[in-house]
Amino acid sequence: MLARQTLVLAKRLCHCNSPNLKEGHIVDKTDTLHAKHFEKVVDCQYACPAHTPVPEYIRLIAEGRYTEAYMVNWYSNVFPGILGRVCDRPCEPACRRTRIDEPVAICRLKRVAADQRDEDISEWIPDVPAVKNGRKIALIGAGPASLTVARDLAPKGYILDIYDREKAAGGFIRTQIPAFRLPESVLNEEVNRVLDMDVNQIFSHEITSLKGLLEKDYDAIFVGTGAPLGRDLNVPGRYDCEDKIHIGIDWLANVSFGHFDSIAKNVIVLGGGNTAMDCCRTAKRLGGTDVKVVVRSSFDDMKASPWEKEDAIHEGVDLLCHHVPKRFIVEDGRLVAMAFELVNSVYNEAGRRTLESTGEPEVIIPCDEVLIAVGQDTAFPWIERDVGLEFNQWGQPTLNEETLQSSIPNVFFGGDAAFGPKNIITAVAHGHQAAKGIDAFLSKVSIEKQGFKLVSQKMGVHDWSYPNFIDETMRHAVPIVDLQTALRNLSMEVELGFDERTAAQEALRCLNCDVHTVFEDDKCIECNSCVDICPMDCINFLPNKDELPLRASLRVPAMNARQDLLVSGHLKTGMVMVKDEDVCLHCGLCAERCPTNAWDMQKFVSLETYF
Repeated sequence: MLARQTLVLAKRLCHCNSPNLKEGHIVDKTDTLHAKHFEKVVDCQYACPAHTPVPEYIRLIAEGRYTEAYMVNWYSNVFPGILGRVCDRPCEPACRRTRIDEPVAICRLKRVAADQRDEDISEWIPDVPAVKNGRKIALIGAGPASLTVARDLAPKGYILDIYDREKAAGGFIRTQIPAFRLPESVLNEEVNRVLDMDVNQIFSHEITSLKGLLEKDYDAIFVGTGAPLGRDLNVPGRYDCEDKIHIGIDWLANVSFGHFDSIAKNVIVLGGGNTAMDCCRTAKRLGGTDVKVVVRSSFDDMKASPWEKEDAIHEGVDLLCHHVPKRFIVEDGRLVAMAFELVNSVYNEAGRRTLESTGEPEVIIPCDEVLIAVGQDTAFPWIERDVGLEFNQWGQPTLNEETLQSSIPNVFFGGDAAFGPKNIITAVAHGHQAAKGIDAFLSKVSIEKQGFKLVSQKMGVHDWSYPNFIDETMRHAVPIVDLQTALRNLSMEVELGFDERTAAQEALRCLNCDVHTVFEDDKCIECNSCVDICPMDCINFLPNKDELPLRASLRVPAMNARQDLLVSGHLKTGMVMVKDEDVCLHCGLCAERCPTNAWDMQKFVSLETYF
């Protein structure tokens, strides 16, 4: 009876986690000749769009090898100092430490590597050949995607011209991210490191015609123009007082360039994304005393990162949810308030949300100034529609998803310009893809799948070259500047970063998920020593069967079907070894206890190359 209940529970949970899970499918021996299984176990690294080897650089930080940790980052994500402060952190929700308590502070450890590295890292930067390969590339827009393409192609001898309508490179990182989150000195240093790789800079110059560009002597063109259009809100009263109603990203850019240095006391910010959080926190520093973020959704459905919402609340911003804007209220030419309809979020069985009015009277919120941060769009007015470049129904270019090549063979896209607004680390990943696509196209070769290798970490019977103990310390909070001091200075960085001691302690919380348990069938004598020693009870020896019953029959049922099982071939007794990768702590005790060395701890190393 209990087994049947467990199977029913397993079906429910596994299908919830992975709707495509097949029933009636005997589980094959795990394919360890290809990278897919290992990549799925290193959740943090492969949640990162640029596949930064997170556990590797965290171990280096724990050892105080900051410059090496920085360069591991720089190779993959190009902007460690920037991303260590403002990355959207897709790695952290994926961190396997969440099975125990809270994720490792991956992003802020990246900053430690940037802050503590050697000042001169020129010897680590790849050489750029003085004699070029004769091929010339135009990069349109000097944001993170174009800069990544430049970084990857410069060591290969390409002639690189980078264009931007602004006077300095950085794209939306420069114009939309406030200095109290990202100091200009950090931005300039990491942007200039790429530009100094013999990249020709053509700034304060706006490209107005793709046709004109195609007529020049460029062998390939990369478009990384971002999503420069902030969405507006077309409700009554919008244009009755335009000087007090601003598009959020434009307002942030004006603040960044010094055109705006004050704001009214009562401010409403419309929108629930990270741009809205930057707007409200900037408004607090420019004179806003009563700053409210007003959103249509629930608090949990807001698109802003949880830590961004926490920072805004800490600084005294009110977040009002389930308010739909209906009109601006203007009296005698002066903005005095906004009217909102109250709604509730209602979800259907598929989890899709609709907003339903509560029927309550509309809410009037007084205000003197409004910032609209309800989304962004791409814009290609400079691309003639008869030039031969195909667009999809959403107005985005039709692209090869691997190479980001457009319908014009020598024109490539990346960053927000490719698929719409995302984030910095996605733009970097697109830059890598496009650089490979451009190089393959011009070299007339196909892009080969990069390989991997496994490296044993064994140094003795009970000794490993990685810290295999499980540190039970809770996540460390990053120290911040005193609130009143922070709000008085628009350029003062709020977060102080970890000191070296705290960084080392936080780094030791990492579970080293890139160090895998590797099992050799022919060495196993089925003594069950590994089963006895495993602290998570995730190793099992049992008959093979269909996947759902197999998951349900493990000592601890494996409920997360998004994470594969490690399954051996048939052993001498006809049994198979089944390990639930989802809960493994990578402690190595199974390999220490095994009398025949059937288990080993081996580090997964991607052989991905960019230049």
